[in-house]
Amino acid sequence: MVIEIDSRSGFCFGVVNAISQAESELAKNRTLYCLGDIVHNSEEVRRLSERGLVTISHEDLKRLKGKKVLLRAHGEPPETYEEAVRQGITIIDASCPVVLRLQKKIKEGWERMQAVGGQIVIYGKRGHAEVIGLVGQIGGNTIVIESLGEIEKIDFTKPIEIFAQTTMNADDYQIIIDAIQNRLKQNSDGKSPHLKSHKSICNQVSNRKTEIIKFAARHSLILFVSGKNSSNGRMLFEACQSVNPHSHFISSTAEIDPAWFNGVESVGICGATSTPRWLMEEVADNIKDMAL
Repeated sequence: MVIEIDSRSGFCFGVVNAISQAESELAKNRTLYCLGDIVHNSEEVRRLSERGLVTISHEDLKRLKGKKVLLRAHGEPPETYEEAVRQGITIIDASCPVVLRLQKKIKEGWERMQAVGGQIVIYGKRGHAEVIGLVGQIGGNTIVIESLGEIEKIDFTKPIEIFAQTTMNADDYQIIIDAIQNRLKQNSDGKSPHLKSHKSICNQVSNRKTEIIKFAARHSLILFVSGKNSSNGRMLFEACQSVNPHSHFISSTAEIDPAWFNGVESVGICGATSTPRWLMEEVADNIKDMAL
């Protein structure tokens, strides 16, 4: 049985940067606080917690006067920085540059929409850390939609600027943009409707979908390794399933079923932008042990 780990799977730049900053700080100090899970992968969170990384909530900030707190790649709303100043907290900002640029664009978009009585729409997962940070840039003055079925929340008589969470499915985003454009035309009364859509999905994320589909298609069975609360993981796993029905979503080696490999000639192991390489290698070693 041939076992291959997808060379393009694993941490994106933003996650690599956040973990690198955490490890660098932990090498100097025994404890570092991180606002929320540093990455949507429980195995990596556990590894870093053993080295002294303590995951905290926003409420905990009020009790950490004078401490150091790392902000993960997802980005934060302005209120987080304001609270840190009040508490004398030293911020280690590991916000992804792609997310920071998107935050800036949303603030600029809101200024434009205020001037014309328009609205900001964000396609993303409601309650997701990145989306909370994006919404916070403009004081909650936005409409968050998670699917095509939610576009009815939009007022189609007003101008619209739409953005997407950086890890969303690009194809689904385009479908939503097209649907909004069609509705605007229906309600335009002969006037030219205003819709400005922004290409805000990370290129690393959008390119991975194409790459992972090719990878999944050339193997008999796929083990997709990801944290269960990873939006990017769910999207990429669905891409694997679309070309290979013998795809299994796992978060650790404990979830591997030996029966899956009966008669299988090749196994492909891949993962999300939040999946550590060491975990995919651990999965590969586990399968090799089963075959002995």
